[in-house]
Amino acid sequence: QVQLVESGGGLVQAGGSLRLSCAASGSLFSINAMGWYRQAPGKQRELVADITSGGSTNYADSVKGRFTISRDNAKNTVYLQMNSLKLEDAAVYYCHLRAQPGAYRPLSDYWGLGTQVTVSS
Repeated sequence: QVQLVESGGGLVQAGGSLRLSCAASGSLFSINAMGWYRQAPGKQRELVADITSGGSTNYADSVKGRFTISRDNAKNTVYLQMNSLKLEDAAVYYCHLRAQPGAYRPLSDYWGLGTQVTVSS
């Protein structure tokens, strides 16, 4: 079983900062990538940022220059530092993991339960 435990969401004023964390545990033979998606009410879930095991990063255009994704491979943890938050950043943020749960198992996708980020004016 693979588990993702997210933390760090909350209420922040526009222009403020939050840091999200997501720790993966369980049967993990290898991790391909970790990242964050978000879903606002009435909208589809969208990629915010992800990072590969080699450190390559990818960001949504809407967060470039404001959000930074990082990863601690030893702790199987991914972080999302969110600065200069805007009203439109408010959403439920979901941790995503792509990993092999076993040596002869295919890559699989795993999701956290989500953490709410609320941005007030």
